[in-house]
Amino acid sequence: MSTLALKGSYWVTVRQYRRTLWLMGGLVFLALAVIGGLRIWDARTPDRYEEGDFRFLGIYGSGYDLLRGAMEHLSVGMVAFPFLVGVFVAGPLIAREFESGTYRLSLTQSVSPAAWLRAKLLTTTAVTVGTTLVLTAVYLIGWGRVSGTWQFHWADRGPYETTGTVLVSYVLLAVAVGALVGQSVRRTLPAMAVTGGLVGVVMLVLGSLRWDFLSVRTITGPAVADASVLSVSGDSLLVEQGLIGVSGKRLPGWFCSPDAPAEHCRPGEDVTAQYADYHPASHFWPTQLIETGILLALAALAAYAAFRVLRARHP
Repeated sequence: MSTLALKGSYWVTVRQYRRTLWLMGGLVFLALAVIGGLRIWDARTPDRYEEGDFRFLGIYGSGYDLLRGAMEHLSVGMVAFPFLVGVFVAGPLIAREFESGTYRLSLTQSVSPAAWLRAKLLTTTAVTVGTTLVLTAVYLIGWGRVSGTWQFHWADRGPYETTGTVLVSYVLLAVAVGALVGQSVRRTLPAMAVTGGLVGVVMLVLGSLRWDFLSVRTITGPAVADASVLSVSGDSLLVEQGLIGVSGKRLPGWFCSPDAPAEHCRPGEDVTAQYADYHPASHFWPTQLIETGILLALAALAAYAAFRVLRARHP
């Protein structure tokens, strides 16, 4: 059993931040208790159905209503988790050690600078990745009930990150960026701010580009008075919709049909067809893997740079 016990810098890191570890464990347990409890409550109060299988979800405040609310908050928390990890690594874990000078104590205990940093990063990575996986499992408990409803489409912010592989990749990137910025800035609050900004920028940029990784599929249809506006299947992500003019140029808006919004109708333009660009649900995992690959490459570069900076300052 002694070989399984933490030793050296690993033990020191866990001991030093044991309160943070207890806090993370408590939050995970709270999430499991809330989502699991509401899921059980919802199962005990099933939906009621009217004629024609029209579903309504019972009285306000039912298990389903509360489960949806809890899942919305958990979605926000899961998206923010990499940001919080990066801020913690850059500030309290790394920068504060340099700011206060306490890292010198570790280096006097026959521990090389690389071993010191490696112990901190590996311990943090193991804890944060494990926490991410457990929280993802908790999220999936409620996901089976709310998936496909408003704000819980597979492509929505929150469900997309949590139900795939990219959230773990964002956490790994946050750890690496935090390590690089923490020892480069060496001031707790500035390092936290810079890391939070960098992780946030990466999340925003990839979030805006991810649906350009794969080519969209396009459907077309007639644009005549008795035709309906094109629609894609309910599990698809609609990217763009509009008209095709006689020149072949795409035009915004809809043609004048009974179900077209009047304020967007284009009666004075010659159109030949309508189109809709969309991503089918089958694009979920290819997009996830592409984004994961980008994040892992960025994380590897940041980690390499972090050790290079450490070696340059402490050869």
